[in-house]
Amino acid sequence: MAELPRFGVGIGWRPELDLSVPRLPGVDWVEVVAENLQPGALPASLTALRDRGVPVLPHAVSLSLGGAEELDTRRVEHLAELTAALGAPVASDHVCFVRAGGLDSGHLMPLPRTREALDVLVDNVKLAQSILGVPFALENIAALLEWPDPELSEARFLTELTDRTGCLLIVDVANLYANARNLGSDPVSFLDEIPLDRLAYVHVAGGEEHHGVYHDTHAHAVPPQVLDLLGELRSRVDPPGVLLERDDAYPTDAELAAELAAIRAVVDA
Repeated sequence: MAELPRFGVGIGWRPELDLSVPRLPGVDWVEVVAENLQPGALPASLTALRDRGVPVLPHAVSLSLGGAEELDTRRVEHLAELTAALGAPVASDHVCFVRAGGLDSGHLMPLPRTREALDVLVDNVKLAQSILGVPFALENIAALLEWPDPELSEARFLTELTDRTGCLLIVDVANLYANARNLGSDPVSFLDEIPLDRLAYVHVAGGEEHHGVYHDTHAHAVPPQVLDLLGELRSRVDPPGVLLERDDAYPTDAELAAELAAIRAVVDA
């Protein structure tokens, strides 16, 4: 496996946080949504971060790697060009599909955990890796449903994915918490069973319950239970990086700084 640098504690860069990120204390790196940027027209604040040596990592949401339809390699090429423009050592997307039958879900949809679905995902990941030219990391998602008759646990599904493709993993502990709340999954067993030696970095975010369903909104403060899961992960491995995601209802800089400090306290414990 290619060695990745240690990233530290970071935050998702968003246009709404354009002015906040450079002045927030304790931001070692940032992650950007790949589809929102053009390689030849990067925002000045991002190029300034990059030129200061702050790692800027692209994170895609639209490759639909688990989809049964042919992989749209133009989207992968865009991710590759953006990765090169940012000088990023790793690129990423999710274990999911977002399109089928000519329709776009607008959400990250869970895959049926069958061997047939795993074969499709493996083939698409290998094709994407052949285009990207840097290590590729895949993230576990939050889901509101599970397909019937799974042949593999989520941990086994991800383990076989990494074994067959050499890809890395992004572990989103907020998604683990959401799935535990909504689907009754066991996040501690998940952390026991996945190959943490393949860990690229970790995502942390907040959410809120509506009508008995927990939503991974990225618009609320990180709940203590998510930090507890980060602590569970930290007790097993020293993660190369941990990133706070915030995508709406942006709080004050002081509140963001406090969340970053709380994350760092767990990582450094």
